[in-house]
Amino acid sequence: MTDPIRLLIADDHPVFRDGLASLLDPLPGIEVVARASDGAEAVAMVEEHQPDVVIMDVQMPVMNGIDATRAVVAAHPGTGVLVLTMGEDDGTVLSALRAGARGYLRKGAEQDEIVRAVSTVHGGGVVFGASLAARISEVLAPPSRPDRPFPELTERETEILDLIAAGRNNGQIAQTLFLSPKTIRNNITSILSKLQATDRADVIIRARDAGLGRD
Repeated sequence: MTDPIRLLIADDHPVFRDGLASLLDPLPGIEVVARASDGAEAVAMVEEHQPDVVIMDVQMPVMNGIDATRAVVAAHPGTGVLVLTMGEDDGTVLSALRAGARGYLRKGAEQDEIVRAVSTVHGGGVVFGASLAARISEVLAPPSRPDRPFPELTERETEILDLIAAGRNNGQIAQTLFLSPKTIRNNITSILSKLQATDRADVIIRARDAGLGRD
């Protein structure tokens, strides 16, 4: 007998979150193992429950769904993330893709469409609405040149590096990006490691030479 797909649902609206769980959990082949009310809780629950698939809302408190998706995929690359949200604007779709989501559906999707999407994502496939096909092709096409001066860094790390190069200290960076000082310290440690930099001064020089940190 095939094991059921272990599913985590992350959405800050309890009516939608619990309603979706009530729809999907009784179905054969699906087991809802956890429910999260914000992005940070989703990341923690993925670590605790090890789901196969996460249905992730985008607009959530504490940590949004895009950042949560990025964190989940980085720590658990075998876990598929299916973004299920109200909007379908280019910026959100592309951000979800770049964060590592394998699927993107609107909340108006029918139950059977969501079930098929969960199954496809669990199997390693990618699911997006037909209206998104052209945009997805653009995103998946190899870039002709790097989008960022240090492509080995994540978008968040590049953002922090830009502020470091501008002369901001950790506290100022945390305040600007609405992140905790610990998160900033962790990102800076990662930046130093990825760039094989000796210290913060070395990072600042290289970042400014690449055009960062200039108003």
